[in-house]
Amino acid sequence: MYSLFLKGRLRIVRLCLVAATLALIAIGIATIYSVGHPAEPSPASQTGDLSNFWKKQLIFAAIAAVAFIAANLVNYRRFGTVSFWIYGFVLLLLGLLLVGKYLVSIPFIPEINYAHRWIRIHPKLPQIQPSEFCKLAYILALAWYLRYRSNYRNFSALIGPFVLTLLPMVLILLEPDLGTAMLMMPVFFTMLFIAGARTKHLLLVVLMAILISPLLWYKMRSYHRIRISSLVLQNAWVREKAEKHPWLGKVLVGTKFSEKQWKSTWGWHLIRSKYAVASGGARGHGFRRGPFVKYDFLEERHNDFIFAIIAQQWGFWGCLAVLGLYVIIVGCGLEIAANNTDPFGRLLAVGIVAMFVVEVIVNVSMTVGLMPITGLTLPLVSYGGSSLLVSMTSLGLLNNVGRCRPFSLARKS
Repeated sequence: MYSLFLKGRLRIVRLCLVAATLALIAIGIATIYSVGHPAEPSPASQTGDLSNFWKKQLIFAAIAAVAFIAANLVNYRRFGTVSFWIYGFVLLLLGLLLVGKYLVSIPFIPEINYAHRWIRIHPKLPQIQPSEFCKLAYILALAWYLRYRSNYRNFSALIGPFVLTLLPMVLILLEPDLGTAMLMMPVFFTMLFIAGARTKHLLLVVLMAILISPLLWYKMRSYHRIRISSLVLQNAWVREKAEKHPWLGKVLVGTKFSEKQWKSTWGWHLIRSKYAVASGGARGHGFRRGPFVKYDFLEERHNDFIFAIIAQQWGFWGCLAVLGLYVIIVGCGLEIAANNTDPFGRLLAVGIVAMFVVEVIVNVSMTVGLMPITGLTLPLVSYGGSSLLVSMTSLGLLNNVGRCRPFSLARKS
């Protein structure tokens, strides 16, 4: 343990990284505890008993801490040599989910909320979400593929990285899991840019994606279209027009639009989440206090919408403190990447930082109504074993990259 934190390079940077990580985990457990144990008695929750979820999250945190340590037991380059095997194994798990969804019913692949995203080995054990592990496996494989390559100045040379990216994206979208699939493309562009790809080639890819987006829109499931359309439907004038003109409602939500149905189903989470954030004010209601803590006004308030509960309890300043901890993690990650001359280590660090940045931006933005609701959790804070395990393993690898001496074939120029 001494060598893990107090020996090696960038000691102060890595200690700040670990301190911010532990603080976020503690905030997450405290928030999960608060929604299960409000300060005042509350009626029974329609979403289930949340009183024991903080204990489960505590166990997940202990397992994740072991994973953090395990990620530092060997030099990070050892993980690169087996990265394609890890990537292939995760793809097999994603394929197994689709077999259970489309071909034959498999007992340990349950359908939850019309999606097949989890593997349940035993009823008493936590479920495994392969798409969460795919994020780290993808970053490892892409960083290893891009190392020492100098031919990404040509557009045709981007085919290999595109295949590595699109294959898991398609499998994840078919589960379906829109949030994780959305995460991979920004990580891909960030790592490719650091590897030396031309900006104009990346912009060309973005333009191509924009041109084919209308086709993808009509191929989406109806509830995916509703989630994206929610950004526009927040405006009362747009909702009025959609209700008055059936063709507009058909385009936006795939069916006839109804203001009453919007408020009771489609826009429920979005409206309630914004109410929770706004009612927190500058200082919040206090720990375990507030209507959204006491009453069952917001589903998934321990998971996808946990940031809204943080805003409810601690207000604007509490949210700013939480975001500040993420800024510390991102800053430490960028410092580790900048001080590493090994291309694989640098790309791995940048990929992990990009993953955290996208997850935080998407989750916070969907909570306040700036982005569609995608189901992407707040890293280290939201309830969930797979998410916490992957986040801690990723930060363990980041600490490993910062601790180990960079691989070099010659003196620095």
